[in-house]
Amino acid sequence: MRWFLGTIVVLIVAVAIYLGSAAASLATLASAARAGDGARILQKTDVKALTRSLTNQIVDAYLDRIGAARRVGQMEKMLVNTYGASIADAMVAKMLTAERLARMLESGSVNGTQGLPSFAGFPALTNIDTGNWLSLLGRVNFIQPVLLGIRVSEKSDPENYAAINLHFEGTDWKLSGIELPKPIVRTLAASLPVR
Repeated sequence: MRWFLGTIVVLIVAVAIYLGSAAASLATLASAARAGDGARILQKTDVKALTRSLTNQIVDAYLDRIGAARRVGQMEKMLVNTYGASIADAMVAKMLTAERLARMLESGSVNGTQGLPSFAGFPALTNIDTGNWLSLLGRVNFIQPVLLGIRVSEKSDPENYAAINLHFEGTDWKLSGIELPKPIVRTLAASLPVR
């Protein structure tokens, strides 16, 4: 019986450390966003994974857009995934500057530039009360043991759902994905050229 209780206590402590470290990283990220500290945000970001996350969303929305007008064949889909992804990658690279990423997490908007349309409406990370653990727990989505999704939108309907992903890397959790609301993704995809 002692062995069983000891195992339960160790399990509870391990889960508390696991979730506590994720909450601490989220609080650090939110604090950096509030301060507009893009350099600190980039330190807490896996830029390669974040780029892939955003690029995949934009390319998928682009395929939906051109698929609505005509049927997309396998060869065309492969070309879009190759060349469309490179155009989307260039767009995402412009989004992921320290200044723009900080602004997006702080205010939910990005100022456009050549090849990047302006958008607003991403729920700001700074609106989350990182000190309220019960509220945070209701926002957590366990994707994998080392990957957590944190809902930043107030609503969880598919059209307006927005989240960030934190990935455990080394000894810390890093921002590895941003799930944009569908209207923003469609705006970004609409700026890709139609062939």
